Amino acid sequence: MVSKLHVAAISLRFGGIKALQQIDFHVQTGEIFSVIGPNGAGKTSLINSINGFYTPQQGSIRFEGLDITHMPPYKRAGLGISRTFQNIALYTNATVLDNLMAARHIHMRTSMLAGALFWGKAQREEIAHRQRVEEIIDFLELESIRKSIVGTLSYGLRKRIELGRALALEPSLLLLDEPMAGMNVEEKEDMARYILDIHERQGTTIMLIEHDIGLVMDISQRIAVINFGIKIGEGTPAEISQNPAVIDAYLGEQER
Repeated sequence: MVSKLHVAAISLRFGGIKALQQIDFHVQTGEIFSVIGPNGAGKTSLINSINGFYTPQQGSIRFEGLDITHMPPYKRAGLGISRTFQNIALYTNATVLDNLMAARHIHMRTSMLAGALFWGKAQREEIAHRQRVEEIIDFLELESIRKSIVGTLSYGLRKRIELGRALALEPSLLLLDEPMAGMNVEEKEDMARYILDIHERQGTTIMLIEHDIGLVMDISQRIAVINFGIKIGEGTPAEISQNPAVIDAYLGEQER
């Protein structure tokens, strides 16, 4: 069976800095696969390589068997790869609804002229996209703020909107870069619930980068651990929790 994602021995350098060194793993279709590691381990560099912001100097990245190593980000999005950002990247002067609608552009098929006239096929397409966005707003419990300007909203709500925008692309692979960073306990519990619902109801394959090790252990099928750009462990939560290299590099920090 072809993996959803195969990262094959990729290495990424910025001048003399080795951000990633021979990173290799598979993400199977329909699983939640998490990547953990200390700050500066290379986790965001890894996710940036997968969605096309960075191009590794060595190795390859395959999505559903297709080599996407040198493919631009917009084409990867068209294939079904979507992501959230560690540092929120929303349109802060636009409404929640407009932010989610902006992510639907990749599915729009009518011409610019037809869209400007807003008639016939263009009107029907707009209605269909709006309906899909409204479903996401309902799913993420954003109804009461759907017309609010994003810049006026709390950090936790912006994180939820960021997830909604990623979902609006209708991904088959969802890359989540620390979706719970900076959240309080209640907000983290809500976000975990949404992630599990996306996985269970929609069957979306999820690759998660997260610092909350307890949550990662609870919701992941498999976990990879990187440290200083090198993968030092991979396996089930039970296997990772007993891995001496992982305990020394990362899990042990929880105990000291």
